Amino acid sequence: MDLYGRRQEQAALDRILDGARQGDGATLVLWGDPGIGKTALLEYVAESAAADFTVLRCAGTRLESGLTFAALQELLWPVTERISTLPEPQANALNGALGMSGDVADRFLIGVAVLTLVGELAKERPVLIIADDAQWLDEPSAQCLAFAARRLRNEPVVMLLTGHDDPVDGPWENAAAMEVQKLGDEDAQLLARAVAPHADEAVIRRTVHAAAGNPLALQELPTSLAAGDISAHPFADKQVAVGPRLRRAFRARIERLSAAARTALLLAASDDRSDRNTMCQAGLVLGLDAVAWDEALHSGLLTERSDGRICFRHQLMEAVVYDLAPPANRQAVHHALASVLTGENADELRPWHLAAALEAVGLPDEEVARLLEESAHRSWARGGCATAARALRRAAKFSPSTDDAARRLAHGARAAWEAGHVGVARGMLERAEGMSSAATVAELSMGLRGLIEFAHGDLETACRQLTRDMERVADPGQALMLGSMALRAAWAASHDALQREALQRLERRLPQRNFPNADLLPLLRQWWTEESGGADDRQQGVAPVPEILTRLSGSSWLLMPPAPLAVAWGIESALHEALRREIDMLRHTDQVTALTQALAQTVALDIARSSWASATANALEGLQVAEGTGDDHLAAQCRANLGWLAAARGEERTVADFAAWCIEVWVPRGVRVFSACAEWNLGMSALFAGRAEEALDRLVRLGEHGHQAVNATIAVLAAPDTAEAALQVGRRATAEEQARLLRRWAERTNAPWVISATHLVHALLASRDDAEKQFRLALEVPGAESRPFNYARTRLLYGEWLRRARRRTDARTQLAEAAKTFERLGAAPLLARTRAEQELAGQQPRRDSARAQATLTAQELRVVKLAAEGLTNREIGAQLLISPRTVSHHLANVFPKLGIVSRADLARIDFEDGLRLMG
Repeated sequence: MDLYGRRQEQAALDRILDGARQGDGATLVLWGDPGIGKTALLEYVAESAAADFTVLRCAGTRLESGLTFAALQELLWPVTERISTLPEPQANALNGALGMSGDVADRFLIGVAVLTLVGELAKERPVLIIADDAQWLDEPSAQCLAFAARRLRNEPVVMLLTGHDDPVDGPWENAAAMEVQKLGDEDAQLLARAVAPHADEAVIRRTVHAAAGNPLALQELPTSLAAGDISAHPFADKQVAVGPRLRRAFRARIERLSAAARTALLLAASDDRSDRNTMCQAGLVLGLDAVAWDEALHSGLLTERSDGRICFRHQLMEAVVYDLAPPANRQAVHHALASVLTGENADELRPWHLAAALEAVGLPDEEVARLLEESAHRSWARGGCATAARALRRAAKFSPSTDDAARRLAHGARAAWEAGHVGVARGMLERAEGMSSAATVAELSMGLRGLIEFAHGDLETACRQLTRDMERVADPGQALMLGSMALRAAWAASHDALQREALQRLERRLPQRNFPNADLLPLLRQWWTEESGGADDRQQGVAPVPEILTRLSGSSWLLMPPAPLAVAWGIESALHEALRREIDMLRHTDQVTALTQALAQTVALDIARSSWASATANALEGLQVAEGTGDDHLAAQCRANLGWLAAARGEERTVADFAAWCIEVWVPRGVRVFSACAEWNLGMSALFAGRAEEALDRLVRLGEHGHQAVNATIAVLAAPDTAEAALQVGRRATAEEQARLLRRWAERTNAPWVISATHLVHALLASRDDAEKQFRLALEVPGAESRPFNYARTRLLYGEWLRRARRRTDARTQLAEAAKTFERLGAAPLLARTRAEQELAGQQPRRDSARAQATLTAQELRVVKLAAEGLTNREIGAQLLISPRTVSHHLANVFPKLGIVSRADLARIDFEDGLRLMG
């Protein structure tokens, strides 16, 4: 296929195809002005790949941009029979998305299904995916394709898209992009002569000048110039934008046609599916005959595709035809199309055609609004939340009743929120509240305004809004959920008074304990009250915690305490067990998002339990999903935990990077728990690096009233670090204050870790005789060993004290045990400090592990752990959102590292003790 002036672009595309033939994937966005030749380049690539690639194609259209998964349906139509070969949850999800079943699926699982399907196709031959006019792809399809593109880089898969603008944001912002630029004068002249071989030199010269290097203009303008359509324009000799010139050229051509032919063109412009049978049937409704269609087909504006569909040669032509038509004509055409639609997607398209007909005359219509609402709920069930929001917004516009309009806007806001369109959701809520009361809208949207404020706004405002909405919603279970989130918001904002008020109002809102999870209220009071209730706290709460948390794991993690609070209360094992049960259940369902969130909740718990490899892997997985979906809260949670691990491992640059992000993003929004975590990580990093003064300066901020990093829970967790730093710089009073803080928390919770930490700080403060007693008490607390890192730190500090007391033999025992734990965990700073102490105590430190440790990446660790559980490569790929081929690649790398030859050998690997992660 010869293209004028496109040798460089063709060569670049050839290289991409050759790379896929060698096993390397690529995604490229071709962008540029309308008519610049992007589609022609796609045709060139499709022709070049036809012999040895599986070619899948789709195109975005204006009308179908509101039809859930319309583009994905077109793309996968040639391979739909392969869907049944996918793992059942994936097949169900994809069938549901494409409208081939009634299954409701997590949108991530739909992406995973496409990823697996394309990966399976790529095993047989390279795959070429083409999406023309990507700016008009329906959003669920675009997000799904972007999801797959990010994970197919190591597969022989090429994805090419076209658009009008450089993809600086949106789903393709991270994809490679190539601007298709205008033709040079020499190539422009060649193209113009090829199009109009009989035109004289003056027409060619004027065409080249007017077209400004745009290939479509070079094809369309010669006839218009020769006929005098443009030459008479006062700006004919000036280089104005090609768009207006082409519009004038198309308009002149359209206006020369008969009224019947113009109606036929309008039908083609209004039916984005370009279905010949539908258009002909609608034409009969409008009284069109074969003569009208023949004239339209010979106008030069339409073309017939190989599959029999009739479409415009360029989208700009379609737009001009539609814009030129009088409103009454557009109304008639859309009514005609709605009346004849049959087959697949008819129920989805009909409401949009009827709405377009109403748009032309600006009248409300409850029947059309109802049809749009029904279409929205079908789209929502298929994962098309953005499409549902758009349909409900349009339904509200056509609703004669303000109550119905408010209801549709409130529901649409919820759909927009679930699609990640926060601004749209806010706008729809505001419109709904303008038509109805705030209380009614809160009930209809299930307290959405507070949820949005919690996720994207100011936390104090969120707490107040959630508390108000808690009192407005009728369902007690929803009230409990909103009240729990209000408490969480106040806690994260470190606003004690607001937290107390929210708890009191929640208890007043739910005086009758006759609803699911009502028995959680005493636990909420225990978890969220600052004051100690003494023994009553422990007797009321601790016994039922495991049972209640296990039950809650199947309903909502939002009712559980935040992970740092659970760690502070010492209930990390109960919460971890509850989450483990939930994760085991989710692994056998299609709820990919819920699985990722559940895994992320385990990170802080795994850190406390010194399961650092699992913590790192799950935090990185959560961060990947959070960044892909724009979930800042999940991202912050993962970054805070990764920052803590980096501090313990001596990776100061990583600590600083994560902390800077958290402070920049969350301080302006008043989310003090994240800035507190950032300061703790920075303080701990400085302490372990021997900079006690800097460490103390950061750590005391955690309990400093009014500081942007104050948070009572984080202050308690960091108290042992603060006390150690204070004593290193001679600030005994500060260390004593930390001892009192720990003692009060120990009296309230009876948690083994804090009892042990209290004894430890007392040991550091004590005189010689009492110090050893306190060290030994710290080590002997039942349950203290369940936090190995903390326990090893106690051994290190005890060993240092014993060495300074000249009891070198006793010191060596404690230091050797501490060194073992630090080495296993990769806690480099404390391991180096322990080894230095061992040398001072006359002990030669063991520099190498007694047995080899395998060094894996976080992704390799995730893969082998799932393989050890018996999952197949396809199932592992579905869990980790990667292709089965990538799973095979990881296993091939891991087996030699572990010294094994088969999956059966994985059963003997200790995934916490025998592995460490690469930095």
